[in-house]
Amino acid sequence: MKKLSDILYKVQTTALAGITDMDITDVQIDSRKVQKGTCFIAVKGAAADGHLFISRAIESGAVAIVCEVLPAERNEDVTYVQTTSSAEAAGLIAHNFYDSPTNRIKLVGVTGTNGKTTIATLLYRLFNALGYKCGLVSTVENIIAGTIIPSTHTTPDAISLNSLLKQMADEGCDFVFMEVSSHAIHQKRIAGLQFAGGIFSNITHDHLDYHQTFDEYIRVKKAFFDGLPAQAFAITNLDDKRGAVMLQNTAAKKLTYSLRTVADFKGKILENSLTGLVMVINEQEVHFRLIGEFNAYNLLAVFGAAISLGEDKSQVLLALSNLTGAEGRFDYIISAKDKIIGIVDYAHTPDALVNVLDTIKKLKKGYENVITVVGCGGDRDKTKRPVMGQVACDNSDKVVFTSDNPRSEEPEAILKDMEATLSTAARRKYIAIADRKQAIKTAISMAQPEDIVLIAGKGHEKYQDIKGVKHHFDDKEVLVEMFELLDK
Repeated sequence: MKKLSDILYKVQTTALAGITDMDITDVQIDSRKVQKGTCFIAVKGAAADGHLFISRAIESGAVAIVCEVLPAERNEDVTYVQTTSSAEAAGLIAHNFYDSPTNRIKLVGVTGTNGKTTIATLLYRLFNALGYKCGLVSTVENIIAGTIIPSTHTTPDAISLNSLLKQMADEGCDFVFMEVSSHAIHQKRIAGLQFAGGIFSNITHDHLDYHQTFDEYIRVKKAFFDGLPAQAFAITNLDDKRGAVMLQNTAAKKLTYSLRTVADFKGKILENSLTGLVMVINEQEVHFRLIGEFNAYNLLAVFGAAISLGEDKSQVLLALSNLTGAEGRFDYIISAKDKIIGIVDYAHTPDALVNVLDTIKKLKKGYENVITVVGCGGDRDKTKRPVMGQVACDNSDKVVFTSDNPRSEEPEAILKDMEATLSTAARRKYIAIADRKQAIKTAISMAQPEDIVLIAGKGHEKYQDIKGVKHHFDDKEVLVEMFELLDK
């Protein structure tokens, strides 16, 4: 329980009607969760406007309303607080209500198009290995000092996020590593949080259904670094052509990592095979269990963050050498009899798909076929669909286009978008099978001994979202099932 005046700390108010010396038992942005004593924050979201539910919130027991537009009719028993941004107010209010959790932990945020989950997960595992109690907020899962909590969004809403961070602080977590999505930055879900550091991985074509333009997508990512305090660190990937831009206006300590140029954290790949990476990092040679150039970048980002947080270089590299990656990120198994390599990867953007297929090419002995199973999500950026199709065909010997998470769209319509502008050469390489399980089965049946089958797009996900219903579906589970049939 908190006083309304206390949870409004740092919130920019433009008008106030009522008293602020009242007890608040809860804060909510969802009117369905309001109970007696709640402060309801009316946020204008992408799907609904919270202002339309103010009356319902009051009927359910809300005693304070935070909004951008004051209602024409007001209840004299309710306090109304007007602000210029309810979304930003929600973050500040939630942080105040949940005892300012980021003042009690060191919070590190990871942003970028690809690599967020792997970097955040590796940091969590690394700092656990170094003896710290840690928290993780990621696409795959949220973890509080070893206890796993299922994840529904890359970055939760402001109320859920601060509640989660409070639990982590209360559990005695020293560090929390968090994926920071562009949606979360734009929607002010991270407002009020105090970050000890931020990491930029890369930026490529994604989420243009939401951000409309690539320039806007870049601007939103950059806003995260612009907001970092002077005592924090900001680490960027210098090999990404927009890496330096991210740090232009930050007050934080600027640091860089690179495989190709001089940087604070410099890496060089000596070997890249299915047994892992051999790299030189800041003049020290290390063998890692992770595979591929994209993971070399992830490892450099993690190394840089650990050093920036005051850890010893040798201990960090030793611990990192024993770690494996996040679930569904270049997750591979090999069939017992025919030695077919099956790889499950979350790659769902053109750039991520190129990176994975490029890694596979470098692992080939020379004669194996690469067979790719790939789809595109429904109700998402349609402009990347033909690009995904072309990329898959350009970098594979055979391709099966299939369903991903079609959501409200028809899978066949999505497949037609992927096929729309394929080159003549690409059209000779692919077949389309809407049923994802059948598509994976077909790809495996096409494979000869030692061929490589990539199943891209869903990675760690354990469902397919079809017409608003999440049906159980696990790419790796299907792959294992098919391999077991082959090996009988």
